[in-house]
Amino acid sequence: MGEFIAAVEAAFSADGVIAKAHPHFRPRSGQTEMAVAVAETIANGGVLVVEAGTGVGKTYSYLVPALLSGQRVLVSTATKALQDQLFSRDLPSLVGMLGLPLRMAQLKGRPSYLCQHRLGLARQGRGAPQDPQLLRSLAHVEEWARVTRSGDLAELSTVGEDSPVWPLVTSTRDNCLGSACPQFEPCHLNVARRAALAADVVVVNHHLFFADLEVRESGVAQLLPSVGVVVFDEAHQLNETGIQFAGTLVGTAQLQGYGRDFLAQTLEHARGMGDWMQLSADLERTVRDLRLAAGRSQVGERLRWRGAVPDGLDAAIWSTAFSALGQALHAALKALGQVEEMAAELRQLYARGEALLRRLALFGKNGSDEAVRWLDIGSRHLRMIESPLSIARIVRTRLLQEAPEGEAPQESGAAGSRPGAGRPDAGRPHAWVFTSATLGDDAELSWFCEPCGLREARVLRVDSPFDYAHQAAVYVPQEFPAPGTPAHSAEVAALVQRSAEVLGGRTLVLTTTTKALQVIGAALQAQYGLFSEIEVLVQGQAPKQVLLERFRQGKEGTGRGCILVASATFWEGVDMPGDALQLVVIDKLPFPPPDDPLVEARSQQLEAVGRSAFRDYMLPEAAMALKQGAGRLIRRETDQGVLVIADTRLVAKPYGRRLLAALPPMRRLRTEVELDAALAALMAGTQPAD
Repeated sequence: MGEFIAAVEAAFSADGVIAKAHPHFRPRSGQTEMAVAVAETIANGGVLVVEAGTGVGKTYSYLVPALLSGQRVLVSTATKALQDQLFSRDLPSLVGMLGLPLRMAQLKGRPSYLCQHRLGLARQGRGAPQDPQLLRSLAHVEEWARVTRSGDLAELSTVGEDSPVWPLVTSTRDNCLGSACPQFEPCHLNVARRAALAADVVVVNHHLFFADLEVRESGVAQLLPSVGVVVFDEAHQLNETGIQFAGTLVGTAQLQGYGRDFLAQTLEHARGMGDWMQLSADLERTVRDLRLAAGRSQVGERLRWRGAVPDGLDAAIWSTAFSALGQALHAALKALGQVEEMAAELRQLYARGEALLRRLALFGKNGSDEAVRWLDIGSRHLRMIESPLSIARIVRTRLLQEAPEGEAPQESGAAGSRPGAGRPDAGRPHAWVFTSATLGDDAELSWFCEPCGLREARVLRVDSPFDYAHQAAVYVPQEFPAPGTPAHSAEVAALVQRSAEVLGGRTLVLTTTTKALQVIGAALQAQYGLFSEIEVLVQGQAPKQVLLERFRQGKEGTGRGCILVASATFWEGVDMPGDALQLVVIDKLPFPPPDDPLVEARSQQLEAVGRSAFRDYMLPEAAMALKQGAGRLIRRETDQGVLVIADTRLVAKPYGRRLLAALPPMRRLRTEVELDAALAALMAGTQPAD
């Protein structure tokens, strides 16, 4: 153990392997501290939760000890983009530095891989509309398919992410033929699974990890018993990702898709052996009627579903439509059951329909007290969702394999064939590392640890090496319209305009609601015409990556600076170092919406045991979101900028101190004059006064 930890420390020293490979590398105490903590967890077994501030270098901090441990390693990231970066850049670089002969693999979900069988069907025109643009995209896919080795769609940049060609050339769990597929052996997904099972280091993403705990089809569940070290990077997304897969979902889009496939497959393989047209038409009609039963509910609304019918809907209309849908699906399955043995496609179609009917039946009964149920209203579709309130039980029983109260511990899986691999009871300690830049605003990191069932874990907080007091400032107006009012959004737009004009753009506006996004974006675009010196980019008016790339170019791209107005996914994972971004404006405090069914249920759960929902849930949620948004500003040691939070509650309410304390230790600007001076200094490229 001592030699292992000493080797980890040596790797981060001034004359270690990293410094020799990177001449500009400088030892950072926080990075070494985290690496040693990870090494100790690997050596002794157990669970480590690390909040590592921006700039710590947490990727190397967990990879170096994991790779030097000699154990099989599984790393899970929040997004496929981070997964690609880790697998293509960070891992090969470190493996080369350390001189380790390790096999590496990455594994994604089924929709990320080309399906050769479905490509063949599309090539024959089966199921492919004869649209010229779609046919051009299909030609690009065919050309790429002849040369790709991985079948990973991320390689194919000539076809847009939202292209209608993808459903034609990828499979889903519902329509995959499995071992009956003529392309089963060379299938790109199966090849990736086999490579993962044979690798020393495997990189996956959170969605795949939790999905596989339920369906056990991707290979992750097979891999886990032989893994010695598991790392969850960007772990702050773990709870919200996990509950998506721990619950139950059935939507009208799924049902409509099933109806289309039902008609196509039965006409191809069992024509004349059933009234397939009528059965499909009945299913399509009842799905449409269920959508109409939601009445005039607003798009994006989540209707609580505490009884037999979602709140606010006519009970008689909903129940009649729901029952008719169940009967139509049952009738289709009954007829399909008479012919399913005729073809593998029909057997798969029957199993898929049975699963849909089981999920639909669940929503015909009263919900569980340990879960929350709601109806998601879309512009064209509905989604019925039942979800647990947290993943605590899943983490304890399915990952850490603690026995639930009153039950015996689970039997460990068999050790892998790789020498030395296996579970802790097979001679290896099993180490779990959870890390992110934002995991809590208290010493226990309870915002993360509590819903993830990790209250007994070892906790470490490593501060950012950035000199925030020197590099950044935060400004909160002393007087401003109340958040949520029309005057507030208008004043935010005016503040952004005044400030961005000083900087010539370089401004990111983060809003907490779609309505504020639209109002602020429209107000700013009305101020700047086509030939003005500043261009206003608004989320939703172009793909995310297109907006970010244009923003990064700034004046170098078109001679016009940029203001980007965005919400939701832009609050995190957006990296624009250097002068491209120097002003971040947050319109108001990002408290979770109290009328959201999940938020309401979690609040009620806390209140039921005598805790404060506001103090123990609402405030920590707002603090973490605020921390994520503020984190867009300073990404490198040379960055400088100003953060503006246009919400007077930060200075007027007692809880504002807690939210301000959650931010990086930026210097405070207390007046508009000080704000103007700070912006002018940024524009002039001068340093702030000490």
